[in-house]
Amino acid sequence: MIAPQGRHVPGFGVLRSCIVVAATIALVLLPLGAGRAGSLLDILKGGSSSPDKDKHDKKHDKSSAKAAASKHASAARHASPSKTDHVKVAALGPANLPASALRSGAACVPAKFRIVIDVGHTAESEGATSARNVPEFSYNLRLAQQIAEKLKTEGFAATNLLVTEGKAKPSLFRRVAVANDSNADLFLSIHHDSVPDKLLEDWEFDGKKSHYSDRFSGYSVFVSHSNADFNTSFAFAEMVAKEMKARGLQYAPQYTMPIMGHYQHPLLDKENGVYAYDELVVLRKTQMPAVLLEAGSIINRDEELQMESTERRDTITSAVVDAVKKFCAPPATSSAATATAKSP
Repeated sequence: MIAPQGRHVPGFGVLRSCIVVAATIALVLLPLGAGRAGSLLDILKGGSSSPDKDKHDKKHDKSSAKAAASKHASAARHASPSKTDHVKVAALGPANLPASALRSGAACVPAKFRIVIDVGHTAESEGATSARNVPEFSYNLRLAQQIAEKLKTEGFAATNLLVTEGKAKPSLFRRVAVANDSNADLFLSIHHDSVPDKLLEDWEFDGKKSHYSDRFSGYSVFVSHSNADFNTSFAFAEMVAKEMKARGLQYAPQYTMPIMGHYQHPLLDKENGVYAYDELVVLRKTQMPAVLLEAGSIINRDEELQMESTERRDTITSAVVDAVKKFCAPPATSSAATATAKSP
């Protein structure tokens, strides 16, 4: 389950050079590493900033790219790797463009497409507790491992499973830093849902006092307007949600309800269940398209049993992997649409 978080500002990578030639495909070599020296330091300082400053920072960080790139190329993101990984990126045409450019019509190369599958929470801060006293982290780890393994078998060899240690708040900053330093193309955080404490009811399971709420169930998908590439984040979130819905799963409706208090969030896609969570650190501070999936409710006694089943995990895994495939694939050119456009 996700909870409100503080805001911290990591540093952004610097675009060293970008040459655009109208009649040819540019070859761009970018030394990545110089722009990130203060990133982790800024995160660990814990300094907060106002929304206006965040907007100013984003505007400043994007200005050099906009001045040098075309309409589609300006959407491309250039994050840097860790200090020990000295990498240069050669943009050899559309196949190597990062995720932020994919929705503009370019295809990715699955084997080189860097996906971070983030395991929500940590062994030290396990998140929510299920109706039968199982920590959320256990559910998150098992499902995230299965998704990462399935992606690799489907050709996405550069998929990385991100398991973070430590207490809740510091772990958020660490996972953001790792994702940004890894030059990832896509970030997906896996969670399982609960409800606010005021909605919990008491019961006893296996001789132990427990809590449950059978009032709500279903998955939810979250994005942040403050993400470096909100449009692409939202596009992928919709793909995940549609794949979940196509497999007969229902999304959780409660996040629009006043009873949720500070857990209430705007519903961006009322057909498929995509919500905005603008202040969530792992969504707003990652420098690549980022999405958080609440796979289902473990505080609901019936759905908890379903989430334990191999069938439900297989269903969710299939939905996520198919969404990634569609996200990575080039938009189909409709011959029928072309024929219609040409007809009188």
